[in-house]
Amino acid sequence: MKFTYLILLATLVITAGVVSITKYNSPQQKDEPLFRPDFSLPDLQGKIRTNSEWDGKVVVVNFWATWCPPCRKEIPLFIDWQKQYAEQGLQFVGIAIDNQEAVQNFVDTMDMNYPVLVGEYKAIPLAQNFGNRIGALPFTAVVDRAGKIVWRYPGEVTQTQVEQIILPLL
Repeated sequence: MKFTYLILLATLVITAGVVSITKYNSPQQKDEPLFRPDFSLPDLQGKIRTNSEWDGKVVVVNFWATWCPPCRKEIPLFIDWQKQYAEQGLQFVGIAIDNQEAVQNFVDTMDMNYPVLVGEYKAIPLAQNFGNRIGALPFTAVVDRAGKIVWRYPGEVTQTQVEQIILPLL
């Protein structure tokens, strides 16, 4: 009886997870925000940065943390793409859900070439406003030149995904 209950519970949890991930990775949901939310967060120098600075650009907003291995793994791809496509209007913005000292140390070792904002725990509601309903890290959202969120992804992005989503927008 107890074993049957555990099997049933495990099946329900797995099914719920598969359904939520399938729904989450499907095309734009009607209940998801269509346009990027306004925000202002400090960068590593303490300067308050607002998303309006990047109006008119294709903006890739990446929520990450230094303690997150998939986050750390995808950052070199972002550095390369920022370097290669900045002149065509591409702007990566990293929003760290982490403390400033850890972020600064990591950024220094990676030589990151795009703005890194330190949101700490205040960035969690912002990530939710971008559509991160499951609290995943990394979480990436692509905003077109008009400010519309055109793609969201919970988890580590790949070169192929970046090419398919971003290149047509440039």
